[in-house]
Amino acid sequence: MSTPHTDHPLQPGDRAPNIVLDAISREGKIALDDFRGRSPLLIGLFRGLLCPFCRRHVAAMAQLNPALHEKGVNSLAVVNTPVERARLYFRYHPIPGLLAASDPERASHRAFGLPLLEITENETDWPYKVGMDVVTTLRVDRPGELPEPMNPDAAGDLLNAKDGYEITEADQQVRIPGHMQLVGHFLLDREGVVRWSFTEVEEEGRNVCRALNPEELMSAASEVAS
Repeated sequence: MSTPHTDHPLQPGDRAPNIVLDAISREGKIALDDFRGRSPLLIGLFRGLLCPFCRRHVAAMAQLNPALHEKGVNSLAVVNTPVERARLYFRYHPIPGLLAASDPERASHRAFGLPLLEITENETDWPYKVGMDVVTTLRVDRPGELPEPMNPDAAGDLLNAKDGYEITEADQQVRIPGHMQLVGHFLLDREGVVRWSFTEVEEEGRNVCRALNPEELMSAASEVAS
């Protein structure tokens, strides 16, 4: 099956393409068409589990899952990690009730228009290139986990050290040196049409590594489920 591709994030009103991925939380495959005509779907597209922010955002999706289920909205977390490595991680860090899928080729990210960001020395053309001079000015704030707002590189190093996460050969396989996959969440209605989104593409980089706003998501979920 050819992978659909768009050069900008899908917007409200756009129809999401079908994607078929290996399931992590159970055997077999998960396809977006499995939900079409049946229920709305929140799909979170993340970097590999080697990204400490994405690990936290997947856990946050799991926490929101029961409230979304009450509104009739299903959830699917997609990680850019080989399936066996992801299954091993979630064996020790369970996400009860949350469907998860593996996408080591980043097919879903391309299909939803999330760019692979090139890290340069000082050239920025957001969201395709960003200079390290810009990266060092960005700030991620996680009260209780970071001593202060920090740039994403420094914050990521601190959180990985805190987690004791060991990067394996499987993790290294999906790394693309000098690049970072941008990520985001998309809320689809029963027909697979995007009704709400939150991605790292918006805000000229200020959304990088930020968590979504749960109140905004739940408000959108109430509308899409009505």
